[in-house]
Amino acid sequence: MSELGGRTLDWVDGAILMVDQTKLPTSVEMLRITMVSDLVDAIRRLSVRGAPAIGVAGAFGVALAASTNGVGTPGFEADVESIRSARPTAVNLAKMVDRVVSVSGGGPEAVLAEAMAVRNEELAASLHMGDRGADLMAEITGGSGSIRALTICNTGGLASVERGTALAVIQTLHERGCLEEAIALETRPLLQGARLTAWELQQMAAPFRLIVDSAGPHLISRGFADVVLAGADRIAANGDTANKIGTFSLALAARHSGVPFVIVAPESTIDMATACGGDIQIENRGDDEVVCFGGVPVAPEGTRTINPAFDVTPSDLITAIVTDTRVVRLDQGETLDTVRS
Repeated sequence: MSELGGRTLDWVDGAILMVDQTKLPTSVEMLRITMVSDLVDAIRRLSVRGAPAIGVAGAFGVALAASTNGVGTPGFEADVESIRSARPTAVNLAKMVDRVVSVSGGGPEAVLAEAMAVRNEELAASLHMGDRGADLMAEITGGSGSIRALTICNTGGLASVERGTALAVIQTLHERGCLEEAIALETRPLLQGARLTAWELQQMAAPFRLIVDSAGPHLISRGFADVVLAGADRIAANGDTANKIGTFSLALAARHSGVPFVIVAPESTIDMATACGGDIQIENRGDDEVVCFGGVPVAPEGTRTINPAFDVTPSDLITAIVTDTRVVRLDQGETLDTVRS
């Protein structure tokens, strides 16, 4: 990652350079992308994933399309649409693509400048989310200097260029000396928690343990966690939140056990045009992710699956939403409409 200066995704010498997350943790391999079709493939097969990161990747993709096709051409328009629709649930991708396209009248240079602005804003957002979230943890745990945080999927620098969202809060707690332990769910079927979050926690030398997904609600009920921290791929106007499949069950367990459940995501993940969680399109992925493990079949040939990549946690199960600009205490009656940065 030396070429990226600690970042997991960036624009380098006219190309998109990124860590191939499908190769972690066994090897750290870089992808150098110079064609929009390769970027779309990388997004779809999760070489890059996490709402903020694919938003940045999409922004850079528009810059790539502009430099190869010129702006306003049929090729440019086709490339933009292919990037925009590569994954439907995370709002950041379409939002950042549209934002960068909106300045395309200024030519490829303006497009690249706007894409770089998107990246810079995400870098700053991760720092702010870490600080705001860590401050909130101290508040809701009664000023505890020893916090046990349970988290799902991967919400670190791999998901947002640097530091992250929910994992940025954990990293900040660790840097402040306030983290007793992070508990990471493996996150089936693609093991983003085991492969990616555990790797990032190890990189930051934070104390952690890894658990199977189905152990999460049990451990919450037995007092193993002081807080549950999750990211988001889309937050509806009413606070309903789409995140990695399995998040909803953690929220139910947290509510049953009286444990705070906190969403951490940048403002760019809030979609005020989506009224509620029922309006969020949930991506259903292929059978192979479920019937195979590490490429080895684990179910009878021909087995059909239901493989939603995300679920929706209702707002009434969420204690607070932490963004880069504000903290919205849903448990205290605040809403995304009434609490402004």
